[in-house]
Amino acid sequence: MTISATRLDQVTSHELARRGWGTLLVVPLGSTEQHGPHLPLGTDTMVASVLCDRLAQRRDDVLVAPPLGIGASGEHQEFIGTISIGTDVLAAVLTEVVRSARSSFRGVVVVSGHGGNAAALARASTTAMREGDDLLCFSPSIDGGDAHAGRSETSMLLALDPSLVRQDEVVIGTLTPLSEIASDLRDGRLKEVSPTGILGDPTAASLGEGRALLDMLSNQLLDVVDSRFPR
Repeated sequence: MTISATRLDQVTSHELARRGWGTLLVVPLGSTEQHGPHLPLGTDTMVASVLCDRLAQRRDDVLVAPPLGIGASGEHQEFIGTISIGTDVLAAVLTEVVRSARSSFRGVVVVSGHGGNAAALARASTTAMREGDDLLCFSPSIDGGDAHAGRSETSMLLALDPSLVRQDEVVIGTLTPLSEIASDLRDGRLKEVSPTGILGDPTAASLGEGRALLDMLSNQLLDVVDSRFPR
């Protein structure tokens, strides 16, 4: 095994201390939830993790925490395999991570690959601001991308590892605009909206688009972190 100097769980306490004050803790936050018949349950966590790793490659003051791979995914609960801790618990977990990190790190960046984590991130941000902690929450945004397990996510998984995409299971999902089904998702009725669990059209996905999307999101993350935490 090759030790990574950018992973928190692979450095020692003394090595971290020698870095001095100023290190940023970057936390990949995802989910364990269905992504249609063709993508793995950990899709959101994988995407968040690769963005964090890329950030660490471009900023030498970043350490990447072990990923938080279970989030708030109640809207997917009707699909087998989905594991969710809900908004209240997730907000509490994030708050405790930030509190615990305050004595060792300049600030905390949470990179969330799952939209359903938004309410918990907002609560944790409010608490951090009130308590004087420096927390930045980043959620990838793709203009024109589909909502869940569609072209965008499938393309990115192809770019990460084509073997993760079950090509013989790819089908077109529900194409109704997200704005029209948002209330159904909030009420946990995703399966009524999309029996396959897909919101979008993954049949149009490509490895090339996936690489381009990951590059774009990596640049977005770097720009946001550079603005909040200048080097």
